[in-house]
Amino acid sequence: MTAPAREREESVRAGWARLWRAGRPRLTRANLYICVLAMLLGFAMVAQVHETRSSGLENLRQEDLVALLDSVNQQSLKLSKEADELTATKKQLESGTGDQAALQAATQRLETLGILAGTLPATGPGIRLTIGDPGNNVRPSDILNAVEELRDAGAEAMQINGVRVIAATYFAASGGTGMVIDGTTVHAPYVIVAIGDPHTMATAMAIPGGVVDGLKQLHATPVVTSESRVAVTALRPATSPRYAQPDN
Repeated sequence: MTAPAREREESVRAGWARLWRAGRPRLTRANLYICVLAMLLGFAMVAQVHETRSSGLENLRQEDLVALLDSVNQQSLKLSKEADELTATKKQLESGTGDQAALQAATQRLETLGILAGTLPATGPGIRLTIGDPGNNVRPSDILNAVEELRDAGAEAMQINGVRVIAATYFAASGGTGMVIDGTTVHAPYVIVAIGDPHTMATAMAIPGGVVDGLKQLHATPVVTSESRVAVTALRPATSPRYAQPDN
């Protein structure tokens, strides 16, 4: 190889090296917040996929299926709006106003986590499921089943007889009448207040062979009431994980 050719080759290599250094990703605060927002958007999309389970749909009437489809469409519009808001926040982070946008996004995320953890009260549309139990036949597993069905139907916050329901809530027999929820003994009537789309949750409760039918077979008296605004005011104390630590 001649000297001029060697010099041209070295010049090309140097140019590619400078281009790679200029374009390689840099870990900045804005980039970090962008990654977090992207993860939240992915979580929202997964939640949308799992929101409505297919079990029992073949037993629904046509009007019930139409109602469920309408509710899913409404939830899809809500998630699309959230995606647009996340995209707008991402643009703010990239435009140079990142610190203020990041603070606002962090504040909103803190409020969301507070509702999920039960440390903040919440209000919104929802339902009230009142379960009378004159024969003391309702078991903790029956109430747990109702809670799980409400979660699957999109419930975002719940309480039962003044006890906030979160992911770690447990249900146990009391040894007498009533039952124990997170260490608190509660008695019938059991009143479950859930915030979410009222139509979707009420329809989920009324699915043939579902929660309401199961409670009636126990000679309980479940009554579902849809409301434009309910309040979940029971709070849980803020706690720190005993074993789990951030994986840095």
